[in-house]
Amino acid sequence: MDGHERDGGDTDAGDGRPSGEHRSQASGPTRGYGGRSRAELEAARDRTLPHLMADGLGVVFCGMNPGLTTALVGHHFASPGNRFWPALAHAGFTPETFTPDRERELLPLGMGLTNLVERATRDISELSREDLEAGGERLRAEMERYRPAWLAFLGLTGFRTAFGVKGASVGPRAERIGPTRVWLLPNPSGRNAHWKPPELAQEYARLREAAGLPDRSA
Repeated sequence: MDGHERDGGDTDAGDGRPSGEHRSQASGPTRGYGGRSRAELEAARDRTLPHLMADGLGVVFCGMNPGLTTALVGHHFASPGNRFWPALAHAGFTPETFTPDRERELLPLGMGLTNLVERATRDISELSREDLEAGGERLRAEMERYRPAWLAFLGLTGFRTAFGVKGASVGPRAERIGPTRVWLLPNPSGRNAHWKPPELAQEYARLREAAGLPDRSA
């Protein structure tokens, strides 16, 4: 979980907030990450984000859980250092790089967004095994309800813990969650430096092709 493994360890609670949010209260800056005060960020603790779901989507992307910046802004993957939205565009999922407030434009393109654990935290160290396992059960029910073709986990650690899978690596999985096939993607956090933007785009494009979604970057 240290964020230095090539498989995209979930060090950022699923939305890629950079290390500036992890400084202690005693030694941290006067302002929080992205110009937000520590008080503003702390006020977002335990908030949840609405899931972006519809019946029969091609791909649903699943983060670990919202970070405080994302929860404060109220849109998925809203931390400036997160590379999720550029990766979608470069992989051909979207015709351009969306800003987080355009997240609902994914639905007509056949995509949705959810989280393994719903409540926002500063760091994944605040999530217990029980949190992740309960999130896995909730996610299974969600997949059975909406029946997307693919569920794409952004990072490996949450999937491994929630579903009791050891040694999972990036790429498609044999098992399903409900009726839905599973693909493990590299965590798009900017802290996951072993995955460069071109490599992220290539791996995300592999999923797009498997899901039968068109290349909208062309």
